[in-house]
Amino acid sequence: MAWMAEPEAWFALATLATLEVVLGVDNIVMLIVLTGRLPAAQQIRARRVGLLLALALRILLLLSLTWLLGLNAPLFELWATEFSGRDLILIGGGLFLVAKGTHEIHATTEGPGRHHPAGPAATFGWVLAQIGILDLVFSLDSVITAIGMAERVEVMILAIVIAIVAMMALAEPLARFVSAHPTVKMLALSFLLLIGTVLIADGFHHHVPRGYIYFALIFSVFVEALNLRTGRRAPAGG
Repeated sequence: MAWMAEPEAWFALATLATLEVVLGVDNIVMLIVLTGRLPAAQQIRARRVGLLLALALRILLLLSLTWLLGLNAPLFELWATEFSGRDLILIGGGLFLVAKGTHEIHATTEGPGRHHPAGPAATFGWVLAQIGILDLVFSLDSVITAIGMAERVEVMILAIVIAIVAMMALAEPLARFVSAHPTVKMLALSFLLLIGTVLIADGFHHHVPRGYIYFALIFSVFVEALNLRTGRRAPAGG
């Protein structure tokens, strides 16, 4: 615990925890979308289990730094581009997000007359399996960010724990808000497509600065907030 006497370690902890929460927006959107098909009684539990799984994966990756760094080693070359294990995981996760987002958008736009299966595609275990796969993808970016921001593993783990606790506090209010506003749900699904596309681009070594992604998200949320406010005031004006 000697790091607790180092001001630099506390600064790194605060900075990294804040950054992990910001990066965790992807995780929260993904959880809300994937658990949306579950019965209401299971959704909260699924989101909590999903975030705990994300925490466990992040800590395991931090404790397996040698294996994690080995994922950056080139495995093969295609089209004059070298691909590593990390690249393949990002591409696979991105394709899954694009496919999932497209499926959910299609199901939503079909309208209430469309039959939505509540069987195997919406079971608790199947949803958790999907969350686990995507948790691994998001955990890679999170842990690589942590390694670049801090030098002590203890600081990295504590920052990730703080971030996951904050995400747990944010997940339920956001989920209720999204479920109460269909247009916000469509925005979340569109953001899921955007995240998937960015992950695929990263896998092909075309890095898109995350600042652009989050600016697009914040601007979209701002416009949607104006739409919701206008919608509430419309009856009074008419």
